[in-house]
Amino acid sequence: MPLPAALLVLADGRLPAGGHAHSGGAEEAVADGRVSGPADLYAYCLGRAHTTGLVAASLAAAAADGLDPLALDHAADARTPSPALRAAARRLGRQLLRAARAAWPDPALDAVAARHPRGLHQPVVLGLTARAAGLGPADAAAASLYESVGSPASATVRLLSLDPLDATRVLARLAPVLDTLAAEAVAHAARARTEGPDALPARAAPLLDLAAEHHARRPHKLFTT
Repeated sequence: MPLPAALLVLADGRLPAGGHAHSGGAEEAVADGRVSGPADLYAYCLGRAHTTGLVAASLAAAAADGLDPLALDHAADARTPSPALRAAARRLGRQLLRAARAAWPDPALDAVAARHPRGLHQPVVLGLTARAAGLGPADAAAASLYESVGSPASATVRLLSLDPLDATRVLARLAPVLDTLAAEAVAHAARARTEGPDALPARAAPLLDLAAEHHARRPHKLFTT
């Protein structure tokens, strides 16, 4: 089955949704010495995909499946302990919604913008955008998971002057893992359809949360998060 072209647009890093300004925690990981080369980057992205990546993908899949976006936004809040990351997620949600309304005009997206001027968490908006683009929960989950590892990989090229080919190799190695996690996210979303958002995964990554708070106070940085 051919890949939907709309999914390529949604997952494209050139979509003007603000993602280029975020490193997915990689800047702090580089500063701490936890990421210093391709092997570290792979381990970092793998851990991120299995924790916050799966949580975000499940929220995106549930939103694409038609679950109440406000309930999902509350669920995202509960799964994001870091105030810095909550603020960033809403800012990215607003930016993505703006891009989505330009790319895929839809009354449902207009209604979300009117009802939630402070913005919804980015994964929720990603799912709503996928739905407006004619995509399904699996597509939303895949796009979300790719973003969860693509941002750190791209940022590390700049932060470490890493060979872009090495970063691409890391992403290619992660592809089967992302496929498996996307299917898991869709299953969680299907369960949430009958049991509510509490059925969505709540995997924690305390080091990412602590690093985000430290990074928010850093006076000089390349990336917002």
